[in-house]
Amino acid sequence: MDVNALFSVAGKTAIVTGGSRGIGYMIAEGLLSGGAKVYITARKAEACDQAAQELSEFGECVSIPADLSTAEGLHSFTDAFATSEDKLHILCNNAGANWVAPLGEMPESGFDKVIDINLKSPFFLTQSLLPQLKAAGTADDPARVIMTGSINGIAVPTWVDNFSYSASKAGIHMLARHMGHRLAKDHVTVNSIAPGPFESRMMAAALDGDGRKLVESTVPMGRIGTPEDMAGTVLFLTSRAGAYINGATIPVDGGITGFAG
Repeated sequence: MDVNALFSVAGKTAIVTGGSRGIGYMIAEGLLSGGAKVYITARKAEACDQAAQELSEFGECVSIPADLSTAEGLHSFTDAFATSEDKLHILCNNAGANWVAPLGEMPESGFDKVIDINLKSPFFLTQSLLPQLKAAGTADDPARVIMTGSINGIAVPTWVDNFSYSASKAGIHMLARHMGHRLAKDHVTVNSIAPGPFESRMMAAALDGDGRKLVESTVPMGRIGTPEDMAGTVLFLTSRAGAYINGATIPVDGGITGFAG
């Protein structure tokens, strides 16, 4: 058994949505370092192009900016990808949004925005890329879809009112299970990761100043996640090592949900 090959993604083609920053950037860096060719997408073209330029230090990284929350943006992205690639080994549906508002003050527009980006877009992007995913998968080494969920989709958030976010992440966990069940026969697996606190724009306010110590105090392991923690989990799921895992939700949270209650 070649352990190095077991955890390698060399020669694979990957897409990471929301890859210009935060957890998406960590995932993209990990896949590139593991030998994959990575396409990243984000709504802001300049940020997406800049991130791809930085990430190219680790391997071949291509920027295709697009707003995946709209049908037009999604189709423009998949059309652009299809002009270059006929196989897709790894799809990381990571792009996400949050909206914080007390119960009774949540606007419908805010709720819809979060559901569209966090739940609706991953479904339709995966559906649009099924031909390339099916073309890449084999019985021994299926194509992989990774959904970025959240611990807020497992345990009720107690320190912030993000109702649409927690609902969307619980939904993405079940969506992964449902799609994974349907696609197993096509040699495509679908799993979720459920991150706890990591450095990201979404967590920036909570981690500012003394807030970092407060957040870290809620984590049994006493720290927030690192890029290596995120990259290692995704590399496991997308390499040959994770080929027999399907429909799982893996918390990457330092034990927050594992010891809750």
